[in-house]
Formats: sequence, structure tokens, C-alpha cells
Amino acid sequence: MVYVKHSVNALAMTRSRSLRRRRAAGSRTLPEARAPFILRKLSTFNVLSEAGLEQIEANADTILAETGMEFQDDPEILSIFADAGCDIDGSRVRFAPGFCRNTIMATAPGQFTQHARNPANSVQLGGDASVLCPAWGPPFVHDLNRGRRYASHQDFVDLIKLHHSLPWLHHSGGVVCEPVDLPANKRHLDMLYGHIRYSDRAFMGAFIGAERAGHAIDMARIVFGEDFVAENAVLYCVSNTNAPLVMDSHMSGALKTYARAGQPVACTPWVLTGAMSPSTVAGTLAQVLAETMAAMTLTQLINPGAPCMMGSFASTMSMKSGAPTFGTPEAGLMVLAAGQLARRLGVPLHTVGTLSASKVSDAQSQQEATWGLMMSMFAGANLINHATGWLEGGLVTSFEKTILDHDLCGKVGRFFDGIDMSENAQAMEAIAATGPGRHFLGSEHTQANFMSALFRPWTPDDNSFEQWHAAGELDAAARSNAIWKERLDAYQDPGLDPGIDAALQDYIAQRKAEKPDQDYF
Repeated sequence: MVYVKHSVNALAMTRSRSLRRRRAAGSRTLPEARAPFILRKLSTFNVLSEAGLEQIEANADTILAETGMEFQDDPEILSIFADAGCDIDGSRVRFAPGFCRNTIMATAPGQFTQHARNPANSVQLGGDASVLCPAWGPPFVHDLNRGRRYASHQDFVDLIKLHHSLPWLHHSGGVVCEPVDLPANKRHLDMLYGHIRYSDRAFMGAFIGAERAGHAIDMARIVFGEDFVAENAVLYCVSNTNAPLVMDSHMSGALKTYARAGQPVACTPWVLTGAMSPSTVAGTLAQVLAETMAAMTLTQLINPGAPCMMGSFASTMSMKSGAPTFGTPEAGLMVLAAGQLARRLGVPLHTVGTLSASKVSDAQSQQEATWGLMMSMFAGANLINHATGWLEGGLVTSFEKTILDHDLCGKVGRFFDGIDMSENAQAMEAIAATGPGRHFLGSEHTQANFMSALFRPWTPDDNSFEQWHAAGELDAAARSNAIWKERLDAYQDPGLDPGIDAALQDYIAQRKAEKPDQDYF
């Protein structure tokens, strides 16, 4: 693989002998063992009292009953709600107090499995499980060699391969970047194929409109078999509301299609406080709960028992510039409270992770990323989207930040595994054998446990100043630049049955032939 030379001085050192030795050694020592998801052993962190939760829930019911929610350009949805006894006024739907909560709690599953084509990579959604997914949706990509640029199909494939090679990431994701060199009305087919062909982890479907959702389900049936798809979750959809209190036909069309097929839908208000919701945390929480409950209710009216998730993408905005802001105290409070509200509904929680407004992989990006991911984990989130790579408020997927965030994913996985209290971990024999005033470096216990007892991230430099200086004074981003190239070069193709591959390519060719290319949806 060839990379264009960048003018950053530190990168000129990446071909030094010391770094080549480091990269060669890294390929031998980087751990490959992975868990398909995190099983949290630590408690969630609650920020609302019982009285506070009841007040938010009552306020959400008031919003649904008095203000209602708009479901635009979709008469079928209005008929579904009308048949269920809801009040319909044009495209506005109002719900009796308690109706949405009771409908959801009656039939929505609290836990389910999204199956991967490699069963070892299937993920649990719900309970104490947390699944970490890469960035979704950026039209640009960035790396230190080629800079910020519009994403291409090759970037998309490279990111799938890179994600597949990262042990602390669990899911292949969806639109890991937007391949703008492909026709907008057909590129979803190439993206779905990319996930299926180059990874054997669970992946997301196409989110925009019923037609694209139907294509994703058709392709899943080719991969998994029609009977298996009819009985199991194999895709994942996110249906965003247009806050405040609107769902358009693109989102509702996909929601209906996936719900009817028994595929999971994360019903997710996307809000920035002060613009798309009130500027206060309590007001935003009530609106978010109202919107997600209305959408989850729809999934259960369409197909009782279809898997659905409470979604929350709630962050803040700068009241000076209007730009979205991340890693804020208020965003942390909102996701922690959302976790409490989801548990009271008895459904899994979908939310977001390492968000950042920074333009590059720097201190700001990692401060915001760390705050966001830790808050979502303490909220008990079951699927965390944008857990790696997200920069510039969602406009950019960064190759370097993918590696930095991946380290963070590994750290939270280890942290939420809790403290090992086995007899071996208590080390009483080792303490007695070593005795006072002696070190443990040569003890049998240390030799037997040091590889597994302590988490070993990939990106930090913990050498002396002299060693760091001799190696080129590389910062974390430059070290990550070397690592992502190494991982991509070492990508191992999971393979795909030739018959399935041929059937997928034939299906894609047929769908593409049905309409002319367009550069818009």
C-alpha cells in the first residue's frame, strides 16, 4: 500500500530503523484474543431519584398527550395509530397517558442476539452487555499522510478491514464513511456488500427509506437463509426522529420494513439542547423519552415482539456559535438518565460514544472521547455507536483516532470486567513467598500472570525521554498512524462462500440496473 508523504516532521521519522523495529515487534505482540462484546460487572451510575424519574416520565406522557408527534408523509402509519385508538389530527398523533409505555412493556423484548455470519462474533443486545461500533456517517476521512478529503469507496473498504482487525471493537457498523465517489441512490448496495464480504462481524442495515431497508433484508436472506432471517435478528437499524417531535417518511419507511421483518430498530431522537430540544437537561430528557416511546410503540403495533431499543443521541451546542459540543457535563447527565429510563421501560439502550468536535486527533478529541464513552458505559448502554474514529462533529472519520479510540474501547472493556477475586488473583501465596523488602519481578506468580493481569494498550509511549527522542519524538497521533497501517497491511480476509458471493453480486447488479445513477437520494 502506498501513502502520499505528508509534510509533518514527525512523520518523516516513521521510516526510521527504530520505528521499523517497533512495528515489526508490534505485529508479534499485539493481542488477537477478543470477546464478541463486553459483559459489564460494575454497577450503572444513577443520576435521577425515583421522584425525578417519575416526573420525567409524567412530563413525557404530557408531551405525547397534549402536544403529540408528527409522522409526516406516511398515511399508513397514521392508520396504524388510528386503529390502536390514538388521536389523529392531520399528521399529528396524540397518545393517551400510559399508552406508549404499556404497549412497549407488553411485547418488546428486553434482550436479544444479533447474529453475525461467524457465530463467534454474534452480539448480545440487552442485559449487562455493551457492544461497541465504529463511527457512522461522515462524508470525509482524515489521516496524517493524505489529510482531510472526501471519502471514497476504497476508504470505506479500508475502514471495514481495519475495524475487522481491531479486537476491542465488536461490530462492523454501517456507513463507516460515506463513499461519495459512488452514486448516492445506489451506494448502499456497495456498502452492505462491503460489510458482508470483508468482515464476518454483525453489521447494520441501510437506514434511509423502505426501499433501501428492503435491499438490506434481501441481501441478509442471501447470506443467512430466508428461514433464519425470519426467526432471528441479523441486521440493525437506527431510525432517528427529526427533533423536535417529528418523524419523516424516510425514517418511518425503514422502521416499518425492519419491524415487519423482525429486525431490531433503535428508535433514536437526535437532539442538541437549545436548538432541537430545550436548553435544560430535564426538559430534553422528557422530549427524548416522548419521541423514542412513540417510535418504539410503532414497532410493536406493526409487529408485537419485534426487537426495538430506546435510543438517545442527546448533546449540547455552543450558544455563541451554534456548533455542536461534546464531552460536556450535561451530555453526560443526559445519557446516564437515559440509561435509567430505558431500564424502567425494560428495553435495551442505544447511544453514542467517542464524539468530538476537534478537527484532528489531539488532546481535545481524546478528552471528549473519553468522557463520552465512559458516561455511556456507566449508563449501561447496550450498543454504543461512534465508539471509534469520530471527529469534527461527525463530519470526519479519522484513521488515527480510530486507533486511539480503540485503545479506549479496550480500556473500558477491561475496567468494566471488574476486579478478579479468584484465589490466584488474591496472590496470598506469592505475598508469603516473596516476603518483606523483596520485589515481585522474579516471582512465579508474576511470571504466570503478567501477560493477562494488566491491560496493555497499543498507542502510549512509556519509554524514557531519551528513547522517545531517539525514536523520532512521535506523538500519539503519529504512533497511531503507524499502527493503523500495520493493522491494515496484516488484515486477514475472513472469506465468503463463493456461491453466496455470486448471488450477492448478481442481486446488486439487478438492483443497480433498475434505475439511472443519481448524486442525490
